[in-house]
Amino acid sequence: MAQRVPFTGAEKISLRTSLDRHRDVVLWKLEGLNDEQLRSPMTASGTSLLGLVKHLAAVEYGWFCQTFGRGTEPLPFDEDDPDADLRVVPGESTADVVAFYGRARAAADEVIDQLDVDDVGTAWFGEQVSVRWVLIHMIEETARHAGHMDILRELIDGATGDHPGE
Repeated sequence: MAQRVPFTGAEKISLRTSLDRHRDVVLWKLEGLNDEQLRSPMTASGTSLLGLVKHLAAVEYGWFCQTFGRGTEPLPFDEDDPDADLRVVPGESTADVVAFYGRARAAADEVIDQLDVDDVGTAWFGEQVSVRWVLIHMIEETARHAGHMDILRELIDGATGDHPGE
C-alpha cells in the first residue's frame, strides 16, 4: 500500500510524505522491465524511463544538497548539453542509475531531517529559497516526471496505475 499524506499532519512531515509517495512511484514504474525497455527512448526527444530516474537523482542532489551547502557526488550536468542528465550513457547500468537515485534520496532526506522548513539556502540561479520551497518544487518535479513515466510504461507494456497497491 502506498504511503498516505497525513490528513492533519505537521507541515514538514506532510511535505516529506508527499515527496516520498511520488519517489516510490518512480521506482515502481521500473519494476518488471528489462534493461533494454528501461533505456529505450520512447519519444522524439529521447525520453526514457531510466533517463528520467537519472534526471530526478541529479536534481534531488542539486536542490537539496547544493542549495543548502552540502556536498554531492559528481552530477551529470553539462553546460554544452542541457539534456545530459536525462540520458543514460553506455557503461551506466540500470543498477547504477537506481543506486544513484537511492543515494540522492538519502542525501536529500538528510538535509530535510537536519533543517527546518523556514531555513534558506542559495539556489543555482542565485536566489534565496527555503526548505519549504524546495520540498514543494521537488514534489512538483517528481510528480510531473512520475506522470511521464506512467505514460512511457503504458507504451512499453500497457501497465498503468497511480501508486503501488492502490
